[in-house]
Amino acid sequence: MSDDTKGPDGFDPTPPSSLLPYDTWLEEAHREVMLKALEHISVHGLPGEHHFYMTFLTRFPGVVIPAALKERYPEEMTIVLQHQFQNLTVDRSARSFSVGLSFGGVPSTLHIPFAAITAFADPHIHLVLRFTPHYEEEAPPAEVHNFRPTPHEQKPDHAAKDDTPTPAAEGAEVVSLAAFRKKPAAQHSDDTDDSDR
Repeated sequence: MSDDTKGPDGFDPTPPSSLLPYDTWLEEAHREVMLKALEHISVHGLPGEHHFYMTFLTRFPGVVIPAALKERYPEEMTIVLQHQFQNLTVDRSARSFSVGLSFGGVPSTLHIPFAAITAFADPHIHLVLRFTPHYEEEAPPAEVHNFRPTPHEQKPDHAAKDDTPTPAAEGAEVVSLAAFRKKPAAQHSDDTDDSDR
């Protein structure tokens, strides 16, 4: 008698519901991978062709971004840490990170709680991690302020992009992730605007 109910891996293709919170544990592990990556580049900068796409909810409690960006992106925004970012700080006790970016030539610091992040990707190696926002993890309020980096603080920069290319001199842009969302595993950095590289 053959067992035709098994999948190619020998397991039932429709497993029973788990009584262990594997999904929660996996998401926590993926968030830890993201945090270690951010902490690493805050100290060492971005190696080689690595760069990060980060999507977050702009209305999430504790998110502090310039008013113009919140007006333009009232729900969700994606930034790219690549060429021109400053003062990247990961604060585990506050469960948030901050980074200095320039939008339209205006330097600002963005403050983003970890729980507001919905996606993290490193297109160089086709890594995509997705997260469910946790609204109970509210972060303390922070302020957006201008920064003036000293010459020794120059690091590989960030860019946030949008559908309209922005000259590299303007610094950060905001990115539309329509293509990124359709095929996350196949996304390659060639799909981004090269004008900021």
